[in-house]
Amino acid sequence: MVSGSFVFGRHSHGLRNTKQIYETFGPLAPTRMQARGGDGLAVRFVPASRDDAVGVADDQVEALLEDGWDPAKVALLTTGHRHPVQTEQFERHGPIGYWRSFWDGEDVFYGHVLGSKGLERACVVLCVNEAGERDRARERLYVGMSRATDVLVVVGDPEVVRRVGGDEVARRLGI
Repeated sequence: MVSGSFVFGRHSHGLRNTKQIYETFGPLAPTRMQARGGDGLAVRFVPASRDDAVGVADDQVEALLEDGWDPAKVALLTTGHRHPVQTEQFERHGPIGYWRSFWDGEDVFYGHVLGSKGLERACVVLCVNEAGERDRARERLYVGMSRATDVLVVVGDPEVVRRVGGDEVARRLGI
């Protein structure tokens, strides 16, 4: 459909994510799409309790940096409570300064999935730090998983991920 100078429509294929990332979150997508991104690394799932998820996610970010990833290409996104670094940056710099940290891209970005729809980073550590009982839990999981273009690491309680994402997503994550 065309409206003025904008074209509106549904996506029928995923170009942004590697095939491995798309195939993992594909069952969560609101419409059926075809994976057309390149080949990449397998998506990793790291089990952690809700209380330990943020610390385990921090460890996964450190591992990516030790593997040589540029900090500007890495994001840690939470589905539940915000990461302490996100809270600190927002309080210290306000909303403009906080978002500048994403757009300037000089360091690891810490955010919440509900504020990251439409944004992306090469490497995303998705921290499932909630029980999965709140509204939009499935959307949170989908948005978080689909923000990664090259590397996706999902950290959280396997039962929560299974309950929110379903058996097929759990199977694709190796749960």
